[in-house]
Amino acid sequence: MSLLGRLAFTIRAKLSALLNRSSDPSSELDYSYEQLRDELRNVTRGIADVTTQKKRLEIHRRRLRENVEKYDAQAREAMRQDREELARRALEKKQAHVSQISELTGQISTLQGTQDSLVGKRAELSSQIEQFRTHKETVKARYEAAQASARVSEAFTGVGETMADVGRTIERATERTERMEARAAALEELEETGQLENVLDEGDDIDRELNRLSTERSIEHELDSLRAEVDGEQATERAD
Repeated sequence: MSLLGRLAFTIRAKLSALLNRSSDPSSELDYSYEQLRDELRNVTRGIADVTTQKKRLEIHRRRLRENVEKYDAQAREAMRQDREELARRALEKKQAHVSQISELTGQISTLQGTQDSLVGKRAELSSQIEQFRTHKETVKARYEAAQASARVSEAFTGVGETMADVGRTIERATERTERMEARAAALEELEETGQLENVLDEGDDIDRELNRLSTERSIEHELDSLRAEVDGEQATERAD
């Protein structure tokens, strides 16, 4: 599986895992995004390493080319001085360096191809990560909106229960108020008809009956006293 294929699989796996977890999706999405950013930084470091190796070989090739020019000049100078053997030795070194230069050029070309490929993959990976970031922000916004909606629904549920309790309290208070108003109206009506005093008399029927009997005995006692007094006066008058 290619690098981008593995990363795409990783992204899909993380998204699937997020849907199956009960933890905060916002934090999980941010964490996954940072992991992908780490992967992108690793690719960037890989490109830097390849480029560094290519530059190192290019520097070595440049030095070999300088030596080739030097050995070529030495061979020419040796021939001018009729030193053919010395010229041959210089040309042998020149050819050895030319072979090394050819080999290095092939390696540099390979590294350049690797670098170009990684740069292209990095650009593609960067684009995919940006798409993931956009999707991440969209999912986070939806999740936060769902959270807010849930909180509002829970609040309304609580308010509904509270309002039910308040309604029952209002009903009880209304019933008490109506009973008190009815009592006040009844007392007012009794007062207007003169029956309030009888209603408000202290004691029950037995008490009233006992009071009546006591009053009657007092009256009879006074009548007896008056009768005796009158009889005494009349007897005195007759005696005179």
